[in-house]
Amino acid sequence: MKILRIATLIVLTIAALPAAAQEWPTKPVRIVVPFAAGSTPDIIMRLIGERLQTTAKQPFVVDNRPGASGNLGTDAVAKAAPDGTTVGISILGPLGLNTLLFAKMPYDPFNDLALVTRLTDQPSVLAVSADVPARTTAELLALLKREPGKFNFGSIGNGSLSHLAMEAIALKSGATLTHIPYGSSPQAVTALIRGDVQIVCLPAISVMTQVQTGKVRALAVTSQKRSQSLPDLPTLAEAGIDVEANAWNGLIAPAKTPEPMVAAMARAVNEALRDPAIREKLFAQYIEPLGTSPAEFKAFVGAEMRRWTPVVQAAKIKIN
Repeated sequence: MKILRIATLIVLTIAALPAAAQEWPTKPVRIVVPFAAGSTPDIIMRLIGERLQTTAKQPFVVDNRPGASGNLGTDAVAKAAPDGTTVGISILGPLGLNTLLFAKMPYDPFNDLALVTRLTDQPSVLAVSADVPARTTAELLALLKREPGKFNFGSIGNGSLSHLAMEAIALKSGATLTHIPYGSSPQAVTALIRGDVQIVCLPAISVMTQVQTGKVRALAVTSQKRSQSLPDLPTLAEAGIDVEANAWNGLIAPAKTPEPMVAAMARAVNEALRDPAIREKLFAQYIEPLGTSPAEFKAFVGAEMRRWTPVVQAAKIKIN
C-alpha cells in the first residue's frame, strides 16, 4: 500500500507540473497578421513563426488580413476557436484605441481577446525635411510658434500612431500644424523628401535610411529613454516635450483560450525572442525584442489607453 501511495503521488506531481511543450502547440497554428505582407508586424511574426515551427515541430502559417486599421485581422482572431490553433499580432489601435475612432467595432477588444505577450518595441523618430531650418527639437518648436499654420506633417493614416504622436507634440508645445495622411510610411517619407510635408514622426526603420542620404534630418526619438539602436538621438523629453510614442506589437489569442495555454504561448514565444539570430535581425531594423507576461501586457495596454485617449479627444480624431 505504501508503494502504491508513493507511486500515486509521483503521478499526481508529474501531472501538476507545467508542460509548455504539451500545452501549446499540439496542432498546426495560424498566425493572423492584420497588416500587409512586408509590414513590420508581418516581418516579426514570420521570424517568430519560423523559429517556433522548428522547435515545436508544428506548422505555423501566416495569414495576412489587412484592412480597417487592423480591425479586420484582429476580428479574425477574436472570432477564432479558443483552442490554441489561432493567434495574432496586433497594435494599440485594434486592441482598444479604435473604439474611440470608429463608430462601430466588429468585436470588443476588451472582452473578446486574450493578451499574451508584448513582442517588440520600436521608437518613432521625429524628422524634418532637409529644407527646414531646425536642427534640434527646440529649434523646430520655436519655428512652429513663430510661423503657426505654415507647416504640414505627414502620417500613415488618420488615427495612426504617426498621426497621434504629432497631435500630441502639437498639444504639448502649443503648435498649429496641418495633417496630411498617406497610405504607408514610404509614401509619407517620399512626401517629406519632396517637401509636400515638412515634418513626420514615423517608426525608425522608415526614416533612418533617408537620414543617411541627407534628404531627411532626424531630431529626436519618442522613447522614454534613448534608444539602444539610436543612442545619439535625444528623446523628446530632453527637449521638454512629454510625449512617448513607440511603435509596439503584441501577441493575442481568442478570449476564451485557457489560461494555462495562454501562459504556454507566452513562454514559447518569449523563448523565441531570446534567440540571438532573431534578436540580431530585429535590432538591424531598430526593433527591440521584448517578451512579457500576459498580466504585464494587459497593464501596458491599459496605460497606453490612458496616454492616448485624451489626445484623440482633444484633436477630435475620427475615422468613421
